[in-house]
Amino acid sequence: MISAAGVRRAAGRAGVFFGLMAGAVLSVGSTLAVAQPMATGGLTSQPIGHYDFCRLNPAECSIRERDTGPVEMTGALWRKIVAVNIAVNAAIKPMNDIDIYGRDEVWTYPDNGEGDCEDYVLEKRRTLSHEGVSLSDLLITVVRKPDGEGHAVLTVRTSKGDFVLDNLTDAVRQWDETGYNYLKRQSAENTGRWVTIREGQTTMVGSVK
Repeated sequence: MISAAGVRRAAGRAGVFFGLMAGAVLSVGSTLAVAQPMATGGLTSQPIGHYDFCRLNPAECSIRERDTGPVEMTGALWRKIVAVNIAVNAAIKPMNDIDIYGRDEVWTYPDNGEGDCEDYVLEKRRTLSHEGVSLSDLLITVVRKPDGEGHAVLTVRTSKGDFVLDNLTDAVRQWDETGYNYLKRQSAENTGRWVTIREGQTTMVGSVK
């Protein structure tokens, strides 16, 4: 079984390892190039998996945050988000919903140590929130991979741009360096609402109005 505390301990260990590697890249958060943030639009449909998650976890989907802007990027924050990405990727065994639950689009915390892309995202979001990062800067995001398959990642909004935490790689990348088509993401002001991403394509992922 995976626990939030266990992930945080693993993230701490990963942070020590990665800190040695990351120092030359981002020692104090100032050497990272500033990238353009995602341009979001109006409200859009909620992914069906998130809708079902919210029915089971209503308190998590009714949080209204005052959007005070992206979190300030520092060396400590950079090491933290990279460490959490590495730790959660290592802690969870990738399995699809059909194999685990016998049906598609089940979004849940991977407390049994197994899950698919949305479950990795939920765990990373929970862990970073417990580490003090505002939920308004931790946004579940739906994308389409170059092969056309739907996928979910965690977007972290920062003063240096929007960074993507992805279960398919331990590298934390700027959103525009992933090769993904961005479709929609959570609103920064309401955890139960979603907004469009401009220049995106209409999603094939199941959604509800």
